[in-house]
Amino acid sequence: MTVVAPDPATRPEPDQDRRLRRDLGFWSLTGVAFGGIIGSGWLFGAFYAAALAGPAAVLSWIIAGVAVMLIAVVLIELGAGTPQAGGMVRWPLLANGPLAGNLIGWAMLLAVASTMAAQTSAIVQYADRYLPGLYVDDAMSAEGKVVGAVLLAALVLLNSFGVKLFARLNLLVTVIKVAVPLITVVTLLLSSFHPGNVSAGGGLAPQGWSAVLTAIAGGGIIYALNGFAAPIELSAEARNPRRDIPRAVLTAIGLSVVLNVVLQVTFVLAVPSERLGPGGWAGLSFASPYGELALLLNLGWLATVIYADAVLSPSGSTYVIVAAGGRETYAVAKNGGLPKLFTHVDEGAGVPRNALALNFVLSMVCLLPSSRWQQIIAVVGVLALLTYSLCTVAAATFRTAAPERLAGWVRGLGWILPLGFVVAAELVYWSGWHTLRVALPVLLGTVLLFAALRRGQLDVVAEVRRGTWLLVYLVWLLVLSGLGTFGGMGAIPAPWDTLAVALCGLGTYRWGVRSGVAYLTDQRAPDAVGSEDPGRPPEAGAGTPR
Repeated sequence: MTVVAPDPATRPEPDQDRRLRRDLGFWSLTGVAFGGIIGSGWLFGAFYAAALAGPAAVLSWIIAGVAVMLIAVVLIELGAGTPQAGGMVRWPLLANGPLAGNLIGWAMLLAVASTMAAQTSAIVQYADRYLPGLYVDDAMSAEGKVVGAVLLAALVLLNSFGVKLFARLNLLVTVIKVAVPLITVVTLLLSSFHPGNVSAGGGLAPQGWSAVLTAIAGGGIIYALNGFAAPIELSAEARNPRRDIPRAVLTAIGLSVVLNVVLQVTFVLAVPSERLGPGGWAGLSFASPYGELALLLNLGWLATVIYADAVLSPSGSTYVIVAAGGRETYAVAKNGGLPKLFTHVDEGAGVPRNALALNFVLSMVCLLPSSRWQQIIAVVGVLALLTYSLCTVAAATFRTAAPERLAGWVRGLGWILPLGFVVAAELVYWSGWHTLRVALPVLLGTVLLFAALRRGQLDVVAEVRRGTWLLVYLVWLLVLSGLGTFGGMGAIPAPWDTLAVALCGLGTYRWGVRSGVAYLTDQRAPDAVGSEDPGRPPEAGAGTPR
């Protein structure tokens, strides 16, 4: 057996971790999850999903909801068993080594920055009603980007005062955010009800049934549901993570899926039939979908409410994303992917302020060159899904080689974990070639960054060899996407392309778990003293594999 040298990134930062305050209970965590989900997604998701999939977009929400629930139970098991600030970044490192940890860390950095930029874009898009000139010719103007930057800076500043204030403000905002979509649904259905729209505009699935799957990422559906993981990322600040995180996350996902399905049905039935011209659903043009729809129906008061909420909802969601993203960036720094400067936690506020500041800078890099919400969210969805898939491998590795790191809360992990990985891989593939040809090469390029930053600390060649399964995963996704039917050349026809993704995914999952088990075995060898992570919280459960 080859014994590997311990990675400094697996060692704890006890003084910094101890400064994180355990102030979050069940209601706070539920508010964080639901507040993270209900943001700009409800304002745009139904419109863009309908443009891609027509009325069949309702199925896209249901499929995405089942997939997210499946992935969520894995993250819950990890979050309750091994609470970590930025756990989705830390768990792959602890289970599969530095390359996996750093690669997924940089993916999360990009996802957080892009999400903050996307939410800001949505706020500006609707705020143009009150401040004309922010959104011109279906794109943010220079003035709009300045206003967005100022607003984002204010949300970062609010987050820097501590998690208790964050939780209280978020609960208040979440109540309002839920009320407005419900009022919108009831009012639109009472004012405009066109059941014939289901067959108009090209039929139930005007662009084919494959578009139902493409809409999950390309239409912003996964993006709209993505905030569910925020409580898991804040698990180190939960008073009772084992009890409260599962209930909070599953409650928020269930309610948000129901709400978004109802919103999708409402949008399809409420659009005036005459608007579905030769272009059908794909030909609809709304800069601010629900607000403009309300004005079309002479519901000025509803439009006023929607436009006001369209500033509040994304702002509240961004507030949550800034908080969770700060912990993720903190975790990336703990993994060794960023300078130690970003592991600092302010002793007074209990907040990683340096990490918050870095995320703000990165979000500006994403926001300033972009002009529209939909330009940003597709890549965000892919990065999030890749993160989730690696977490299923981490959970499977722990289940085999370190069961004390799991909570023992979820039954049936033996089939849930491989299925979760395959589902995440399918969702990435269904995102389409136009998205993957950008996102995947960027992630593959970070291997060079890993080699440059860690060459003096680790045997980089050995680590890349250990992480070959992960590199192969990204490569075959890229190749199959180029050859398949979701925006590719169509050399592999449907449904064989989707079947190929499932088979390759299952093989990659098993390869990744074997690699992780070997890594943990080597780390725990007698010669690898100090290589285990002693920073595991004492209250984390010692579950048994199910």
